[in-house]
Amino acid sequence: MVGGGEVAERKVTSLIDHGASVTVISSSLSPGLAKLAAEGKIQVRSRDYRDGDLSGAILAIAATDDSSVNKNVACEGHECGVLTNVVDSPDDCQFIVPAIVRRGDITVAISTGGTSPALARKLRTKLEEFLGPGYSSLAALVSEVRKELKDRNIDVPADRWQDMLDINLLLNMLRTGDFESARQRLLSDLIQYREGKSAK
Repeated sequence: MVGGGEVAERKVTSLIDHGASVTVISSSLSPGLAKLAAEGKIQVRSRDYRDGDLSGAILAIAATDDSSVNKNVACEGHECGVLTNVVDSPDDCQFIVPAIVRRGDITVAISTGGTSPALARKLRTKLEEFLGPGYSSLAALVSEVRKELKDRNIDVPADRWQDMLDINLLLNMLRTGDFESARQRLLSDLIQYREGKSAK
């Protein structure tokens, strides 16, 4: 990561979440990056970017306020075969870093292809508000029901799953802490559908 501001911090956090080993090259760090460095979660070269800094890297992200520095990172990346992403410059990107929303097993990626990171971040905030904590429990519930149906050799078409996934009802049940009732409700509805089909 070349750059140490808030944009760099968001990108670095996402990389760490995916298990990447991250080196930040910047003469200054945001408070969040400084905390990550103190915790030993990132390596830091406390100086400006220099030619040759991408040696040994797999990918590089340039997120500085200096467009010439960002351009130099992109050029070096292209020359030495390192995948590069230059924030706010889609033409210099070989990959994109989407904004991510996570709720348990649910992951939603938002990207504007590098043309509008501010919009991607705004959409991520909206989705974080919409996908409250109940959605991770809902994903776990659906996973359990799916496994039980599979164990019982009951095949339910995808369209029927869509009909039976009354998200509002199930979320309301989960909010009261009644996971088992919600699970039984969904399981029963799906099994009754299959039994009805078999009787015809």
